[in-house]
Amino acid sequence: MIELKNGDEIEIIRKACRIVVETLNLLKDASRPGVTTKELDALADAHIRKRGGYPAFLGYRGYPAALCVALNESVIHGIPDGTRLKEGDIASLDIGVKIDGYYGDAALTVPVGKIGDRAGRLLKVTEEALYKGVEQARVGNRLSDISHAIQIHVESNSFSVVRQFVGHGIGRELHEEPQIPNFGKPHRGPRLAEGMVLCIEPMVNEGSYEVKVLDDGWTAVTADSKLSAHFEHCVAITRSGPDILTRA
Repeated sequence: MIELKNGDEIEIIRKACRIVVETLNLLKDASRPGVTTKELDALADAHIRKRGGYPAFLGYRGYPAALCVALNESVIHGIPDGTRLKEGDIASLDIGVKIDGYYGDAALTVPVGKIGDRAGRLLKVTEEALYKGVEQARVGNRLSDISHAIQIHVESNSFSVVRQFVGHGIGRELHEEPQIPNFGKPHRGPRLAEGMVLCIEPMVNEGSYEVKVLDDGWTAVTADSKLSAHFEHCVAITRSGPDILTRA
């Protein structure tokens, strides 16, 4: 069941999202060669708690950290294990915050130092695809209009959309209905309505869309070991259009 949020609830989600954005900005600035993923996790955890929130991922279904860090061929859910960032890496940073009973969630992929042209283009296209999807988050559209817009942009740029993982609703729970695939035909699925709050998050691979999960039970990587990028916004659907709650 898709739960619609009232204005007061959306403002609490926005409060959580504000802390998410602040944390991602700190992490982006800190993602330099030589820094470890555990140091990034500690930075995220400390800032969230300082701002009165709780790191939503910590302990979620047994996840052991506040932050997900997916490097290079890792797609999502990378555990910060102390790996040291190096020049030319790309790092997908995904963070959630709970405050006053509601959640916020967002992600971005950042370059570590100077990266290659192909990696840079992957990041650009993935972020563009996110906004293509957000643009479709309007009252009266269908859920798959978001999915289709993302897929078309990604594939027209010769990349592929991950199919095993999807976006989601958010509110009193970190993951709520509906699930939001990043691929599919348009004009299908639930009608979008005022009060829906959605996490739209394209995960885009340089090569094949196929992924596999490592033995840690969390880290998803590309099956062909090529690069992957991930961008995510938390968006409220309003009468006047999509309201990006995690806008920088």
